[in-house]
Amino acid sequence: MPWLELHLRLESSDHAGVEAALDAAGALAQTLTDAEDNPVLEPAPGETPLWPQLQLQALFPVERDPLELLVALDGQLPENVMRSARFARLDDRDWTRAWMDHYQPMPFGKRLWIYPTTIEPPADDDLVIVRLDPGLAFGTGTHPTTALCLEWLDGLSWQGESLFDYGCGSGVLAVAALRLGAGHAFGLDNDPQALVASHENAQRNQVLKQLTLLSPKHALPPACNRLVANILLNPLLELAERIAGTVKSGGAAAFSGMLKGQEIEFIARYREYFDQFEVAQREDWIRVTAVRR
Repeated sequence: MPWLELHLRLESSDHAGVEAALDAAGALAQTLTDAEDNPVLEPAPGETPLWPQLQLQALFPVERDPLELLVALDGQLPENVMRSARFARLDDRDWTRAWMDHYQPMPFGKRLWIYPTTIEPPADDDLVIVRLDPGLAFGTGTHPTTALCLEWLDGLSWQGESLFDYGCGSGVLAVAALRLGAGHAFGLDNDPQALVASHENAQRNQVLKQLTLLSPKHALPPACNRLVANILLNPLLELAERIAGTVKSGGAAAFSGMLKGQEIEFIARYREYFDQFEVAQREDWIRVTAVRR
């Protein structure tokens, strides 16, 4: 069936009130997207960040009168949000399937590939295949920071080493490491949906027994041979001591989620714990690799 779709633009500080008002007005579903260009990567444990400027799409039954809906919302929403209101008719379709139809296999490095489950990979023993579909948790390999981390993982020699994935999102980095030959991986995320997605993706790729998933309430495991942390600069700085404690002395680490120029502040903060820093860039995003002191 079709739907009546209401589009609103708002600031993140107004989100809770707007969401409550739409629910009270009978919204069947609400979706938030970035209104500008401020991507949110895997957040620090305990945080649930939103973009500063939001685009909200709310679905109502198609027979709902738009004017009547605006009258019901008048006084419930900030004036600037009300002025941004736009309506559209949304035809019913499987939007997840439509997105997957455009999601194609992607290579990372010399041997690692991510394949959606809708496409059968070739029978080639020289390739390492990760099966992954777009989902609620961040991380399909399409973002430059994820791609930089996947390429780093592919470039390592894996002979059963352990990995800590700090801010695991969809679990793609931990799963890729296990497929490449890691012996065990630990994935930590504060978002329950991320942990569910990581569990499902590990199960789909036959590496679930080698993956331990953690929330911030869990104690950290013993330090691992390797670390990957694809989170933003501020949590990287705030959690430096905790993150450094997840990797053994002499262990390799990759940090991403930083914009060009932010590596200067990052390296200054992490020099206490790491050395042999190297910087790689893709578009405006940075990956820093280092070795634990």
